[in-house]
Amino acid sequence: MIVTLGSQPADPARENEDFAAAGLGAAVLLDGAGVAGAETGCVHGIAWFSSTLGGLLLSAIAAHPARPLTDCLADSIRVVRSLHEDTCDLTYRASPTSTVVAIRAHAGALDYLVLGDSTLLLAETDGSTAAITDQRLDEVGTRLRGPVDALPTGSPEHAAALAEYRDALTGLRNRPGGFWIAGPTAEAADHALSGTVPLDSLASVTLLSDGATRLVDSFELADWKEILALLNSSGPDGLIRRVREAEAGDPDGRRWPRGKAHDDATVLHWSLR
Repeated sequence: MIVTLGSQPADPARENEDFAAAGLGAAVLLDGAGVAGAETGCVHGIAWFSSTLGGLLLSAIAAHPARPLTDCLADSIRVVRSLHEDTCDLTYRASPTSTVVAIRAHAGALDYLVLGDSTLLLAETDGSTAAITDQRLDEVGTRLRGPVDALPTGSPEHAAALAEYRDALTGLRNRPGGFWIAGPTAEAADHALSGTVPLDSLASVTLLSDGATRLVDSFELADWKEILALLNSSGPDGLIRRVREAEAGDPDGRRWPRGKAHDDATVLHWSLR
């Protein structure tokens, strides 16, 4: 088992709100989120939330190899809540949240969990690939973000439209008909995508935040097999570098409309062969 990890903040002057870590037979990746420009109600911040939840979750899934990942996530959310509910107002609409991808190898199988729009990429030994992403956030976003995508990224008009879009999106968070993400309530864990695949059918497993999947799902410059080839030749840092090059070629979002010109980008690649 060989694990390689790369992560880069959207802006070197700002905190990276992604978190990824691996232990013996387990790994997690979280992409922290809030509402840009809004008070979070939390004195700790988004990076604290994603890293604290990620560390607790990795410990839980490694320590309890037979326990469902959804239960491990629910318990970890409860613990994080207990750590800051006395100092922070968790009723804020912009209270910190996070996507979650978690994997665990146990008894010849790989258990996985995906919540939110980060991606789990499974490479099979026969050369096929399967990308598992929770599409509910994207489906809701597609219905709401037309006015945002019509404006140049980074312009005042774009910022105003983006704020309205995020307000509307937040109103659909963690409720039926909307989308689910790790936040103050443990119920979100019950709505994660989860499953099990035979370990001997896999050549590699890759966890990616949405800032790192842009070459495929936003820019359409590569497919998943090409992403795997890039990871095998240049590692996670090489993939993130390619994403940054593409972003730099379209700083105003004219070719590829997007909420942020750059985003935190994280890749954890686990080679099994």
